[in-house]
Amino acid sequence: MDGDRRAWRRCGLGGAVFAVCMIGTTLPTPLYGLYQEKFGFSELLVTVVYAVYAFGVIGVLLLAGNVSDAVGRKPVLLCGLVLAAASAVCFLSATGLGWLCAGRLLSGLSAGLFTGAATVYVMELAPPGGASRATFVATAANMGGLGCGPLLAGVLAQYAAWPLYLPFAVHLALVAGSAAVLWWLPETVRERRPLSAVRPQRPGLPPQVRAVFGPAAAASFVGFALFGVFTSVSPAFLAQSLDVRNHAVSGSVVALAFFSSTAGQLAVGRVGAARSLPLGCAGLLAGLALLAGALYWDLLLLVVLSALVGGAGQGLSFRGALSAVTEASPADRRASVVSTLFVVAYAGISVPVIGVGFLSGPIGLEGAGLVFIVCMAALVSTAAVYLLRHPVRAGT
Repeated sequence: MDGDRRAWRRCGLGGAVFAVCMIGTTLPTPLYGLYQEKFGFSELLVTVVYAVYAFGVIGVLLLAGNVSDAVGRKPVLLCGLVLAAASAVCFLSATGLGWLCAGRLLSGLSAGLFTGAATVYVMELAPPGGASRATFVATAANMGGLGCGPLLAGVLAQYAAWPLYLPFAVHLALVAGSAAVLWWLPETVRERRPLSAVRPQRPGLPPQVRAVFGPAAAASFVGFALFGVFTSVSPAFLAQSLDVRNHAVSGSVVALAFFSSTAGQLAVGRVGAARSLPLGCAGLLAGLALLAGALYWDLLLLVVLSALVGGAGQGLSFRGALSAVTEASPADRRASVVSTLFVVAYAGISVPVIGVGFLSGPIGLEGAGLVFIVCMAALVSTAAVYLLRHPVRAGT
């Protein structure tokens, strides 16, 4: 019993370290408007700065997604914390667009290292038989950390001094504390190999996975694209169209989407993985419809409801997608298939967002948002219709 308690304490501390890293990836969200005022760049450049993060994540997933299996979890996670600290230093030193892009790229590299390694590490720290509870800890740490980033930055920017500096100074202190905790935690990889033995993971799609991968990837792409819009341009929409210039409010709206995603992922246990993917698609479609209403009628309530419903739909659909493609994959190709799904998901968090930024110049932010919604609704509707005609097997 004492051994189990110690293991759960370590599991919780590992989850806390995971959350601290993810906080840094969304910390700049409510601050983009302030950076625009300070450096005088367009909405398109805001989305480019935001999307640089996703390119960093994708690069790590492709080149080093399996490195912790060889060299150990702790060295990879410590490297991730160093990159997170370097990202905070870039934002603290920012004198122009280049610094912001560098900070976002380093943050993406950090998140890319943490996404797989920290999830597995948290589960390995749990006692035997605790896989389900450990999965909850990892999920809550990941999405909860993403949600706490804009909330923390928004509150500090609104109610404390130095809005462009204090959030990153606080995060730097949290990273330092997390490094001390991680140093104390045990290594879980017993047989380690040199870094030279690691080979990049190539995304792959065996024939038996292709039927389920299409709708799963489409739902993942749309869900992450919705998050991308919320975390990049929703503060600008709130300020320009709704005259909501309180950074704590804009940060809270974004945080709500991530917290709702956590709830959606947890609901998969009750709903069942087979039903969570089509239900998640329906939630995403409803969230997009609410966001369209918010853009058309300029209503804050609909923005909040879109974050709640769309976030829950994203959580349901993504965990359902992950379960479906994992179940359909042969054991020796599972890692490459999951990597391919994550690459598609993170493409969703970057490419459509840049498109919104590009269109916001000629047709305005609201018009660009409506074009985005129509395209994403068509994509997720196609996936939903396919899933209704070809249901995911109950075993997934």
